[in-house]
Amino acid sequence: MRTIDTHTHWYPREWIELLAREGAAHGARLERGESGYRLQVPGLANAFTDAFVELGPRLAEMDAKRVDVHVLSLTMPMVYWAPPPFGLALSQAFNDAASAAHRAHPDRFLAFAMVPMQDPALALAELERASKLAGLRGLYLATSFADSEIDDRRYWDVYAKCEEIGWPIFLHPVSVIGAERLQRFWLKNLLGNPYDTGVAAANLIFGGVLDAFPKLEVNLPHAGGTLPGLIGRLDHGAAVRPELAHLKERPSAYLRRFTYDTIGHDDRINANLIRQVGADRVLLGSDYCFDMGLERPVEAVERLGLGDRDREMILGRTAARLFRMES
Repeated sequence: MRTIDTHTHWYPREWIELLAREGAAHGARLERGESGYRLQVPGLANAFTDAFVELGPRLAEMDAKRVDVHVLSLTMPMVYWAPPPFGLALSQAFNDAASAAHRAHPDRFLAFAMVPMQDPALALAELERASKLAGLRGLYLATSFADSEIDDRRYWDVYAKCEEIGWPIFLHPVSVIGAERLQRFWLKNLLGNPYDTGVAAANLIFGGVLDAFPKLEVNLPHAGGTLPGLIGRLDHGAAVRPELAHLKERPSAYLRRFTYDTIGHDDRINANLIRQVGADRVLLGSDYCFDMGLERPVEAVERLGLGDRDREMILGRTAARLFRMES
Protein backbone atom coordinates (compact mmCIF):
# COMPACT_ATOMS: atom_id res chain seq x y z
CA MET A 1 0.00 0.00 0.00
CA ARG A 2 1.21 3.49 -0.90
CA THR A 3 0.67 6.44 1.42
CA ILE A 4 -1.01 9.24 -0.53
CA ASP A 5 -1.03 12.81 0.73
CA THR A 6 -4.05 14.43 -0.92
CA HIS A 7 -3.48 17.98 0.35
CA THR A 8 -0.16 19.42 -0.84
CA HIS A 9 0.56 22.68 -2.61
CA TRP A 10 2.87 23.54 -5.49
CA TYR A 11 3.76 26.53 -7.62
CA PRO A 12 5.31 25.31 -10.90
CA ARG A 13 8.17 27.39 -12.19
CA GLU A 14 6.31 27.75 -15.50
CA TRP A 15 3.32 29.25 -13.67
CA ILE A 16 5.56 31.66 -11.77
CA GLU A 17 7.33 32.73 -14.96
CA LEU A 18 4.05 33.35 -16.78
CA LEU A 19 2.77 35.45 -13.90
CA ALA A 20 6.04 37.42 -13.75
CA ARG A 21 6.00 37.98 -17.49
CA GLU A 22 2.36 38.92 -18.07
CA GLY A 23 0.75 39.45 -14.67
CA ALA A 24 1.52 43.16 -14.28
CA ALA A 25 -0.88 43.98 -17.12
CA HIS A 26 -3.63 42.43 -14.99
CA GLY A 27 -2.73 44.01 -11.64
CA ALA A 28 -0.44 41.24 -10.35
CA ARG A 29 2.95 41.75 -8.75
CA LEU A 30 5.56 39.09 -8.02
CA GLU A 31 8.71 39.84 -6.03
CA ARG A 32 11.65 37.51 -5.47
CA GLY A 33 13.61 37.94 -2.26
CA GLU A 34 16.18 36.02 -0.24
CA SER A 35 13.50 34.12 1.67
CA GLY A 36 11.27 33.34 -1.31
CA TYR A 37 8.47 34.99 -3.24
CA ARG A 38 5.82 37.56 -2.45
CA LEU A 39 2.79 37.53 -4.71
CA GLN A 40 0.01 40.10 -4.85
CA VAL A 41 -3.00 40.15 -7.15
CA PRO A 42 -6.20 42.23 -6.93
CA GLY A 43 -7.71 41.46 -3.54
CA LEU A 44 -5.31 38.65 -2.57
CA ALA A 45 -1.71 38.16 -1.48
CA ASN A 46 0.55 35.29 -0.51
CA ALA A 47 4.18 34.55 0.30
CA PHE A 48 5.96 31.28 -0.38
CA THR A 49 9.42 29.77 -0.26
CA ASP A 50 11.35 27.65 -2.74
CA ALA A 51 9.98 24.58 -0.97
CA PHE A 52 6.72 25.26 -2.79
CA VAL A 53 8.51 25.22 -6.14
CA GLU A 54 11.36 22.72 -6.21
CA LEU A 55 10.46 19.04 -6.53
CA GLY A 56 13.84 17.56 -5.58
CA PRO A 57 13.79 18.66 -1.92
CA ARG A 58 10.10 17.76 -1.77
CA LEU A 59 10.89 14.17 -2.74
CA ALA A 60 13.48 13.96 0.02
CA GLU A 61 10.97 15.28 2.57
CA MET A 62 8.35 12.84 1.37
CA ASP A 63 10.77 9.98 1.99
CA ALA A 64 11.61 11.28 5.45
CA LYS A 65 7.91 11.54 6.30
CA ARG A 66 7.04 8.11 4.86
CA VAL A 67 4.77 9.60 2.20
CA ASP A 68 4.86 7.85 -1.16
CA VAL A 69 2.68 10.16 -3.27
CA HIS A 70 1.93 13.87 -3.24
CA VAL A 71 -1.18 15.08 -5.04
CA LEU A 72 -0.11 18.54 -6.20
CA SER A 73 -2.49 21.49 -6.15
CA LEU A 74 -2.21 25.20 -6.77
CA THR A 75 -3.00 27.46 -3.85
CA MET A 76 -3.58 31.15 -3.13
CA PRO A 77 -4.37 33.11 -5.26
CA MET A 78 -5.38 30.39 -7.74
CA VAL A 79 -6.58 31.95 -11.03
CA TYR A 80 -10.08 33.39 -10.50
CA TRP A 81 -8.88 36.95 -9.96
CA ALA A 82 -7.57 37.20 -13.53
CA PRO A 83 -9.43 38.18 -16.71
CA PRO A 84 -10.70 34.92 -18.23
CA PRO A 85 -8.11 34.58 -21.02
CA PHE A 86 -5.23 35.04 -18.57
CA GLY A 87 -6.96 32.79 -16.04
CA LEU A 88 -7.06 30.14 -18.73
CA ALA A 89 -3.38 30.63 -19.55
CA LEU A 90 -2.45 30.32 -15.86
CA SER A 91 -4.60 27.19 -15.54
CA GLN A 92 -2.97 25.61 -18.57
CA ALA A 93 0.50 26.48 -17.30
CA PHE A 94 -0.23 24.69 -14.02
CA ASN A 95 -1.92 21.69 -15.60
CA ASP A 96 0.81 21.12 -18.18
CA ALA A 97 3.57 21.48 -15.59
CA ALA A 98 1.78 19.13 -13.18
CA SER A 99 1.46 16.52 -15.88
CA ALA A 100 5.16 16.91 -16.65
CA ALA A 101 5.99 16.41 -12.97
CA HIS A 102 3.95 13.19 -12.99
CA ARG A 103 5.65 11.94 -16.14
CA ALA A 104 9.05 12.63 -14.60
CA HIS A 105 8.09 10.87 -11.34
CA PRO A 106 5.04 8.69 -12.14
CA ASP A 107 5.12 6.87 -8.80
CA ARG A 108 5.44 10.02 -6.70
CA PHE A 109 3.26 12.80 -8.11
CA LEU A 110 -0.36 13.19 -9.16
CA ALA A 111 -2.22 16.50 -9.42
CA PHE A 112 -5.56 18.27 -9.37
CA ALA A 113 -6.37 20.41 -12.39
CA MET A 114 -7.02 24.12 -12.24
CA VAL A 115 -9.66 25.76 -14.48
CA PRO A 116 -10.86 29.40 -14.88
CA MET A 117 -14.26 29.26 -13.20
CA GLN A 118 -14.75 33.01 -13.83
CA ASP A 119 -15.73 31.86 -17.36
CA PRO A 120 -17.59 28.55 -17.09
CA ALA A 121 -17.34 27.83 -20.82
CA LEU A 122 -13.56 28.22 -20.74
CA ALA A 123 -13.47 26.18 -17.52
CA LEU A 124 -15.37 23.33 -19.14
CA ALA A 125 -13.09 23.34 -22.19
CA GLU A 126 -9.95 23.28 -20.04
CA LEU A 127 -11.44 20.54 -17.85
CA GLU A 128 -11.97 18.40 -20.93
CA ARG A 129 -8.40 19.09 -22.12
CA ALA A 130 -6.83 18.52 -18.70
CA SER A 131 -8.69 15.24 -18.22
CA LYS A 132 -6.56 13.80 -21.02
CA LEU A 133 -3.25 14.83 -19.42
CA ALA A 134 -1.21 12.15 -17.68
CA GLY A 135 -1.28 12.32 -13.90
CA LEU A 136 -4.21 14.69 -13.41
CA ARG A 137 -6.85 12.90 -11.33
CA GLY A 138 -9.33 15.52 -10.11
CA LEU A 139 -10.40 19.16 -10.12
CA TYR A 140 -9.27 21.75 -7.58
CA LEU A 141 -11.78 24.49 -6.80
CA ALA A 142 -12.11 27.39 -4.43
CA THR A 143 -15.01 27.40 -1.97
CA SER A 144 -16.56 30.39 -3.77
CA PHE A 145 -15.92 32.44 -6.90
CA ALA A 146 -15.88 36.24 -6.95
CA ASP A 147 -19.51 37.31 -6.53
CA SER A 148 -21.05 33.83 -6.65
CA GLU A 149 -21.36 30.76 -4.45
CA ILE A 150 -20.27 27.28 -5.40
CA ASP A 151 -23.83 26.03 -5.98
CA ASP A 152 -24.54 28.67 -8.66
CA ARG A 153 -26.10 26.93 -11.65
CA ARG A 154 -23.65 28.51 -14.07
CA TYR A 155 -21.10 25.98 -12.77
CA TRP A 156 -23.24 22.87 -13.05
CA ASP A 157 -21.90 21.86 -16.47
CA VAL A 158 -18.45 21.61 -14.88
CA TYR A 159 -19.82 19.43 -12.10
CA ALA A 160 -21.65 17.27 -14.64
CA LYS A 161 -18.42 16.72 -16.57
CA CYS A 162 -16.54 15.78 -13.39
CA GLU A 163 -19.24 13.25 -12.56
CA GLU A 164 -19.14 11.91 -16.12
CA ILE A 165 -15.37 11.36 -16.20
CA GLY A 166 -15.16 10.17 -12.60
CA TRP A 167 -13.08 13.07 -11.31
CA PRO A 168 -13.40 14.08 -7.64
CA ILE A 169 -13.54 17.78 -6.76
CA PHE A 170 -11.24 18.93 -3.97
CA LEU A 171 -12.11 22.27 -2.37
CA HIS A 172 -9.90 24.88 -0.74
CA PRO A 173 -10.73 28.40 0.54
CA VAL A 174 -9.27 31.44 -1.20
CA SER A 175 -11.38 34.51 -0.34
CA VAL A 176 -12.85 33.69 3.05
CA ILE A 177 -16.13 34.87 4.49
CA GLY A 178 -15.92 37.83 6.86
CA ALA A 179 -12.37 38.65 5.80
CA GLU A 180 -12.70 42.28 6.87
CA ARG A 181 -13.13 41.14 10.49
CA LEU A 182 -10.34 38.54 10.35
CA GLN A 183 -7.31 40.71 9.63
CA ARG A 184 -5.74 40.33 13.09
CA PHE A 185 -4.16 37.30 14.74
CA TRP A 186 -4.05 35.26 11.46
CA LEU A 187 -7.79 34.65 11.96
CA LYS A 188 -8.40 34.68 8.20
CA ASN A 189 -6.65 31.32 8.20
CA LEU A 190 -7.31 29.95 11.69
CA LEU A 191 -11.07 30.58 11.51
CA GLY A 192 -11.71 31.89 8.00
CA ASN A 193 -10.62 28.71 6.22
CA PRO A 194 -12.72 26.23 8.22
CA TYR A 195 -15.77 28.49 8.26
CA ASP A 196 -15.58 29.11 4.53
CA THR A 197 -15.35 25.37 3.95
CA GLY A 198 -18.48 24.87 6.05
CA VAL A 199 -20.35 27.52 4.05
CA ALA A 200 -19.35 25.84 0.78
CA ALA A 201 -20.47 22.43 2.03
CA ALA A 202 -23.80 23.86 3.16
CA ASN A 203 -24.31 25.51 -0.21
CA LEU A 204 -23.63 22.23 -2.01
CA ILE A 205 -26.21 20.51 0.18
CA PHE A 206 -28.88 23.22 0.36
CA GLY A 207 -28.31 24.36 -3.24
CA GLY A 208 -29.05 20.92 -4.66
CA VAL A 209 -25.67 20.12 -6.19
CA LEU A 210 -25.24 16.83 -4.35
CA ASP A 211 -28.78 15.78 -5.30
CA ALA A 212 -28.27 16.72 -8.94
CA PHE A 213 -24.98 14.81 -9.20
CA PRO A 214 -25.33 11.73 -6.98
CA LYS A 215 -22.04 10.18 -8.10
CA LEU A 216 -19.94 13.34 -7.71
CA GLU A 217 -17.18 13.07 -5.09
CA VAL A 218 -16.33 16.26 -3.18
CA ASN A 219 -13.53 16.62 -0.63
CA LEU A 220 -13.62 19.13 2.23
CA PRO A 221 -10.20 20.29 3.49
CA HIS A 222 -9.04 20.87 7.05
CA ALA A 223 -11.03 17.93 8.44
CA GLY A 224 -14.24 19.27 6.92
CA GLY A 225 -14.01 22.72 8.47
CA THR A 226 -17.10 23.55 10.49
CA LEU A 227 -19.44 21.07 8.81
CA PRO A 228 -18.94 18.00 11.06
CA GLY A 229 -19.10 19.96 14.30
CA LEU A 230 -22.16 22.00 13.37
CA ILE A 231 -24.13 19.33 11.55
CA GLY A 232 -26.64 19.06 14.40
CA ARG A 233 -27.44 22.75 14.08
CA LEU A 234 -27.98 22.31 10.34
CA ASP A 235 -30.29 19.35 10.99
CA HIS A 236 -32.33 21.39 13.46
CA GLY A 237 -32.55 24.29 11.05
CA ALA A 238 -33.74 21.99 8.29
CA ALA A 239 -36.52 20.77 10.57
CA VAL A 240 -37.83 24.20 11.60
CA ARG A 241 -36.93 26.77 8.92
CA PRO A 242 -39.08 27.33 5.82
CA GLU A 243 -35.98 28.30 3.81
CA LEU A 244 -34.90 24.65 3.99
CA ALA A 245 -38.25 22.98 3.36
CA HIS A 246 -37.07 21.89 -0.09
CA LEU A 247 -34.46 19.49 1.31
CA LYS A 248 -35.00 15.84 0.44
CA GLU A 249 -33.02 14.62 3.46
CA ARG A 250 -31.56 15.95 6.68
CA PRO A 251 -28.17 17.65 6.19
CA SER A 252 -26.48 14.92 8.24
CA ALA A 253 -27.54 12.39 5.61
CA TYR A 254 -25.07 14.11 3.28
CA LEU A 255 -22.04 13.81 5.58
CA ARG A 256 -20.80 10.70 3.79
CA ARG A 257 -21.23 12.33 0.39
CA PHE A 258 -18.04 14.22 1.20
CA THR A 259 -14.55 13.01 1.89
CA TYR A 260 -12.36 14.81 4.43
CA ASP A 261 -8.66 15.18 5.08
CA THR A 262 -6.78 14.65 8.35
CA ILE A 263 -5.74 18.26 8.95
CA GLY A 264 -7.68 18.61 12.19
CA HIS A 265 -4.66 19.59 14.34
CA ASP A 266 -6.06 17.58 17.25
CA ASP A 267 -6.35 13.83 17.66
CA ARG A 268 -9.79 14.27 19.23
CA ILE A 269 -11.03 16.17 16.19
CA ASN A 270 -9.76 13.51 13.80
CA ALA A 271 -11.09 10.65 15.93
CA ASN A 272 -14.52 12.26 16.12
CA LEU A 273 -14.51 12.89 12.36
CA ILE A 274 -13.84 9.19 11.75
CA ARG A 275 -16.63 8.29 14.18
CA GLN A 276 -19.05 10.58 12.35
CA VAL A 277 -18.30 9.69 8.72
CA GLY A 278 -16.30 6.45 8.78
CA ALA A 279 -12.64 5.82 8.09
CA ASP A 280 -13.42 5.11 4.44
CA ARG A 281 -14.34 8.80 3.93
CA VAL A 282 -11.15 10.25 5.44
CA LEU A 283 -7.95 10.86 3.46
CA LEU A 284 -4.40 11.64 4.48
CA GLY A 285 -3.56 15.34 4.13
CA SER A 286 -0.73 17.57 5.31
CA ASP A 287 -1.11 21.06 3.72
CA TYR A 288 2.54 20.78 2.67
CA CYS A 289 4.44 22.98 2.95
CA PHE A 290 2.62 25.72 4.85
CA ASP A 291 3.42 26.37 8.49
CA MET A 292 -0.25 25.60 9.23
CA GLY A 293 0.20 22.08 7.89
CA LEU A 294 1.07 18.80 9.56
CA GLU A 295 4.79 18.19 9.96
CA ARG A 296 4.33 14.41 10.43
CA PRO A 297 1.05 13.52 8.69
CA VAL A 298 1.45 9.74 8.81
CA GLU A 299 2.11 9.79 12.55
CA ALA A 300 -1.02 11.91 13.03
CA VAL A 301 -3.03 8.96 11.72
CA GLU A 302 -1.02 6.30 13.53
CA ARG A 303 -1.60 8.02 16.88
CA LEU A 304 -5.35 7.41 16.61
CA GLY A 305 -5.04 3.74 17.48
CA LEU A 306 -7.10 2.51 14.54
CA GLY A 307 -7.28 -1.03 13.30
CA ASP A 308 -5.16 -2.00 10.30
CA ARG A 309 -8.03 -1.76 7.81
CA ASP A 310 -9.17 1.72 8.89
CA ARG A 311 -5.62 3.06 9.11
CA GLU A 312 -4.76 1.79 5.63
CA MET A 313 -7.92 3.26 4.13
CA ILE A 314 -6.97 6.69 5.46
CA LEU A 315 -3.29 6.47 4.55
CA GLY A 316 -3.88 5.50 0.95
CA ARG A 317 -6.42 2.89 -0.03
CA THR A 318 -9.42 5.22 -0.34
CA ALA A 319 -7.37 7.80 -2.25
CA ALA A 320 -6.12 5.07 -4.59
CA ARG A 321 -9.73 4.17 -5.34
CA LEU A 322 -10.74 7.80 -5.93
CA PHE A 323 -7.79 8.39 -8.23
CA ARG A 324 -8.13 5.02 -10.00
CA MET A 325 -4.71 3.81 -8.93
CA GLU A 326 -3.49 0.36 -8.07
CA SER A 327 -3.26 0.42 -4.26
